[in-house]
Amino acid sequence: MKGLIQVYTGNGKGKTTAALGLSLRAVGAGKKVFFAQFVKGQLYSEIKALENYLPAIEVKQYGLECFIHNTPTEKDIEIARQGLEEVATIIYSNKYDIVVLDEANIAIYYKLFSTEELIAILDKKPAETEIIITGRNATPELIAYADLVTEMLEVKHYYQQGVKARLGIEY
Repeated sequence: MKGLIQVYTGNGKGKTTAALGLSLRAVGAGKKVFFAQFVKGQLYSEIKALENYLPAIEVKQYGLECFIHNTPTEKDIEIARQGLEEVATIIYSNKYDIVVLDEANIAIYYKLFSTEELIAILDKKPAETEIIITGRNATPELIAYADLVTEMLEVKHYYQQGVKARLGIEY
């Protein structure tokens, strides 16, 4: 089966959740999944669940404990670039059927690495490896390169009503 490139982007909620759902489905079909989280370093509930209940999905974070809100630090850049190098090695190893690059679009947006660097890696991926890339602000170049692009459209969000992030729902 030919592996394709999927991008989940947009301002709506659900990009990481969709990638996790696809990963769950893949493991159910006997596939191996590597789930790389860029920019994120916090212990989110999905990380706990994967580690405790779904060890077939290997997960690694390439971010600090706080999400970037303004200008990334040198440490943010260093961790993301090391992560991209490690993920390239993981992709090339052909050990995994699916590799998720969660928040890679955000890493590109904050110039932690470039679209061109990511596409250069994807150009050399094994033919059967499926790649999932998530995060807001996917670049036009990545959108053109991908085989599937899903935009999560925010129509209404309870954040505008003052509802804060809730454990088990948003983190």
